This record gives sequence, C-alpha cells and structure tokens, in this order.
Amino acid sequence: MKQETVSGAQLNMDALYQICPQCFTESKDSKTGEIHRSVDFDKLRLLLGDNIAQGDERYEFTWVGKRAALQEAAKPIRKTLRPCPEESVDWENTKNLYIEGDNLEVLKLLQNSYMGKVKMIYIDPPYNTGNDFVYHDDFHQSKQDYDLFAGDVNEEGERLIRNTGSNGRFHSDWCSMIYSRLMLARTLLTEDGVIFVSIDDNELKNLENICNELFGESNFVANIIWQSTAGSNTGTDIVTVTENILVYTKNRSKFVFDGKLSDDESFSLSDEYVNERGKYALDKLDRRRVAGHYSEALNFPIEMPDGSMRWPGGTSERSPEGWNYLWSKTKVQWGLDNGFIVFKKSGAEWNVYNKRYAKVDNEGKPFERSIPFRNLITSDQSNTAQGTAEQRMLFELRPFDFPKPTTLLYHLLLTSVRRSKECLILDFFSGSATTAHAIMQLNAEDDGKRRFIMVQWPEETEEDSEAYKAGYKNICEIGKERIRRAGKKILEEQKAKQGDLFSGEKRKLDVGFRVFKCADSNMKDVYYAPSEYDQQMLFDLEDNIKDDRNDLDLLFGCMLDWGVTLDLPLRTEKVDGINIHIVNEGDLVACFEKHIPESVIDHIASLLPMRVVLRDSCFNEAKEKMNFFEIFKQRTGWSEEEVRKNVKVI
Repeated sequence: MKQETVSGAQLNMDALYQICPQCFTESKDSKTGEIHRSVDFDKLRLLLGDNIAQGDERYEFTWVGKRAALQEAAKPIRKTLRPCPEESVDWENTKNLYIEGDNLEVLKLLQNSYMGKVKMIYIDPPYNTGNDFVYHDDFHQSKQDYDLFAGDVNEEGERLIRNTGSNGRFHSDWCSMIYSRLMLARTLLTEDGVIFVSIDDNELKNLENICNELFGESNFVANIIWQSTAGSNTGTDIVTVTENILVYTKNRSKFVFDGKLSDDESFSLSDEYVNERGKYALDKLDRRRVAGHYSEALNFPIEMPDGSMRWPGGTSERSPEGWNYLWSKTKVQWGLDNGFIVFKKSGAEWNVYNKRYAKVDNEGKPFERSIPFRNLITSDQSNTAQGTAEQRMLFELRPFDFPKPTTLLYHLLLTSVRRSKECLILDFFSGSATTAHAIMQLNAEDDGKRRFIMVQWPEETEEDSEAYKAGYKNICEIGKERIRRAGKKILEEQKAKQGDLFSGEKRKLDVGFRVFKCADSNMKDVYYAPSEYDQQMLFDLEDNIKDDRNDLDLLFGCMLDWGVTLDLPLRTEKVDGINIHIVNEGDLVACFEKHIPESVIDHIASLLPMRVVLRDSCFNEAKEKMNFFEIFKQRTGWSEEEVRKNVKVI
C-alpha cells in the first residue's frame, strides 16, 4: 500500500482524462527515465478553441504566494491518523470523529475516504486581526525533507505564527492559508453540499474573491449578517456589532435550502381531518384577473348550498370585469368531495373558500409549510454572550474567548440539514466544538443521526488563562471536554423529558466521538525509498513499520489509504492465537501478526471480505506470500486481477 495521501495533481489528471483522453500522451521522465502519462497541451488548446486566456490582461485575484498555496494543496504527504480510544467516548459505537492536527494535513488525509461525502461544512477561521495566530505553511522543502514532508514548522520550530500587521505578507499569508484549505474542503462536499465561513470585515473581500474562484460565483448564495453583539468595543467612529457568514454551495442547481418551519397562527380552525391534515385557514377561491392573467376556463359558476349559482366575483351572472376562480371545475369538484371547499354567506351574498391546511397541500399530499430564512441573524436570536454563558454553565469557568454560541450553529444547521437527518458535517477550525454541540442538540430534538468530524490544531493555551489554570493545556482538550459535558447534559435532559420512555431507539442518541491524532507515517523511511539503503542496512532492519505503532494504528492507516471511512464498526477475532481485525463485517479484514498459519488464511477467506490487508511479517519468506495468494484465489474464487486489486501487503 502507498501509505501516503493521494496527489491532487494526479486527481486532476484523472478527471481531465475522463473528459478528453485524446489530450494525453506518453513521455519519458528526464530524471528517472520512466515512461508516464502526460498532457499534450497543444491538443488541449485545439479542443478548447478560442476559449483560452491570451496575453497579460485578464480578470483574476492574486497575491504573493498564491501559486505556492495551490501547489501545496495538491502535494501528497506521508502522514497518518493515530486512533486514541482512551480519549474517546463510546469508541465502539459512535459515528463521530474528533481529529487533532494541522487541518491542511487532515484534509489531505480525508480525501480518499470522504471525498464527496460531506453535506455541510462550517468553519470559523482566524480573522487575521493582527492579534490571532495563522497557520504557518512553509512552502519550501529542502531535498533532505522531500520524502517526509517537514513543512509544518518555521525556522524556529514553531508551528503557529502571529500574523501581525507589521508582517509584510499580512494579507498574503492569510490568503495562502485559507486558499489551500478551502481548495481541499470543496472536494469533500457532496454535489448538493454547502459551506458556511464566518469572517469579519477585515478579510471579507479577500475571502469572497477566493470563494468565487474555488466554488464559482454562480454558487454564491448569501452573506449572512450576524449581529453578534448588541454593543461592541471595536471601532471608534462607527461601532462594529456584526460579523459575516459567507454561504456557497458545491452546485447551486442541486442544493435545496430548508426553510423555517411555519408557526403561523392563522392555522386556527379545525375539522374532522385535523389529525392527518392539521389545522387550517380559509382563503377566498376567486380573484380578479387582468390582461394575460385572465383565463376563460376558470370563469364558471359554482352551485351554492341553497341551489343558487355563483360566478367568480360573487355575481349571479358572468362578470365582465375579468374574475376567475383559482381552481378548475375538476379541482373544485375534487375539493367538494374531499372537504377542501367551504361556503359562507355574508348577508345576501355567498363566498367560496378553500381550506389551506398546515400539514398537506391543496391536493391532499403531505406537505411541510416553511418560509425562507433571512440573511440577517439579530442579537436577540444569537449573540456572543450566549456562547460565553454556555461555557460557564458547562465548565464553571471561561476556557475560550468569544466562542460562537450553539444558537448560531443551530440556526445554520436548520437552513441546510434539517431534513437531512443522516448526513455528515465537517468543521476543520473546530475551536471550542460549538458545531458538535449544536449537532447533538438538533439530533436530540428530531431523532436525527447526523454525524460530525471536528478538526483542531492543539494550540497551547496561555499560561495566565482560566483554561490553563484549570488544567486544559491546549484547545483540543477544551473541545473534547466540551463535547463530553454537552453530550452528558443533553442525555440527562432527554431522560428527564421522556421519563420511562427513555429507552430503545431513543437511547441511541450518539454523543460519543472517536479521537484521532495526526502523526508521521507508520512506516519507516525504507518503506518509501529502499534504493537509498544498502544490503546490510536492510538486514539490520527487522521491520519496515515503526516500533511504537500498534495494530489499531496500522488498521486505520490502511483504512485511510484505501478509502474506508473511519466511523465503521470494527471487531477483533482470534483464530489459532492470531488476531484478525474485521471492519464493518468485511469491508476490510486485516491481520498484522507474524507467521500466520493456513487456518488463518482459510478463516479470512470465509469472511468473504471486500479488501484484505496483511503485514509483510505475516510471511517467513516470499514463497509463503505467493502461496497465500494462490490459496486465497481458490477459497474465494477471485481472479488473479481481483486478488491483486483487493489484497494488499504493508
């Protein structure tokens, strides 16, 4: 197995090959002499015709370091995610993930398993105010560091730098940081996915330009203005009380926003159909039409309860003023037969009404009445003081400055995933894990099974902060503890509300999470560059796997490499003293023991797995490995090609 992330450049090549394979040819690598597939730009230009940018004048948004940021997003890395069951909650059953590490690296690691699977992304990145930290991405790699990708520290070994206004690359550094991450995040979205990005006015325009480039201007939805506080200490001439939330979809034509459920008090009347249709309001069935809106077919009389005939407009004869009923003759008869039409007499005149029910449309079909959300969230709906109060309630201290309140994230969830009850939501600037809290709260209220992936760099807390004094040495410790406490509180509230009913399906609310930590590859350098080692050095190496790695490390590393999601259930079986790891009852079966007997091979084959991973040390010598492949072919009926494709060795 490769045991490294997929190359963004290779993904782009593969996508282009699907569209126009005739633009590809073979060429020889000048360094290695190997033949490889490459793009014939002359043919590509011919296919594109005149639709090619010419000369120096073109519309674009650029900055110092943009090209390097683009290359950085496409560059593969040799990293992995190490599982931490001891820091997790309900490890065996949860579908939620909490990942510690550089979010750029984590986004790369998630590509194989989660590409096109995330319904909603919310991020609250650094606002670049001159006081906050910005991820420092060292785009230069020395030859010595080439194989290990050591570009995550600066010259002093620091992972994060403070991006002050005195820095000559103040805006450029921030743009490079957000550009590469959004570029990778877009690939994780489903075709009907959506992303929300919080930002203040400082980088709003730059962020909008970057999002327009990466997501396309046609996929811009709105800039939601959030009145985050009723008052503020920022600004002197004009006080700033708002922040921005930019909203973009992956594909605007495929995304449908969820409206706000209508609580219209006009649905105040009820009849014998109230249980299935809900309450109703009355709407007049006739309207006056002008010009092209008038229809002769909708101008007809309806018989009243006393036998008289009523034309649109309330007259006993056809009105010359262009009145129409809103329903056709056939539809009116259907309404009379099914209780959707009401006649009322006012004085000497009859009026015709149709019933507008709360739960069904005017054809009797189940219907959810909702109204669109606005692009304004006022402070009475959600504000930063609520976020602080929530933290104090959970921690009895203020571990995080200016946390987003759950009411804000809850509001955004309702706009986009209210009806998507089993979707995946990602926040790769997780901070205090407000997003996870809001998702659990929504799931508790509507029995949803929405899952989350939280990603956060373990930035150290200040020594004079309340969090540090309380024992939280980095932000990740705060985030994980916040999810633990919030989940426990939500379960307690559910139990109090449901009483004896708090059992069975209701009790399956997922408030757990699997913890993973981004780390260097599980493999020693020899795994990637055996040509750099002489024979004696190879003899001295008993294994190509690092000594501090266990079976779980190797298993999840293989899952990432092979595109298996990290939330699947797993179990371990012991056959003749050998541990066999089974993911989702056969999505992947792995064995990392030494010198496995034929009985273990038989058992693995009997599981009819989709994929099999073995460790090189499972075999004493090469002929045993070949023998395994032959036995496996016989037991499963797989062809030679299927075995090569579905069975891997590390």
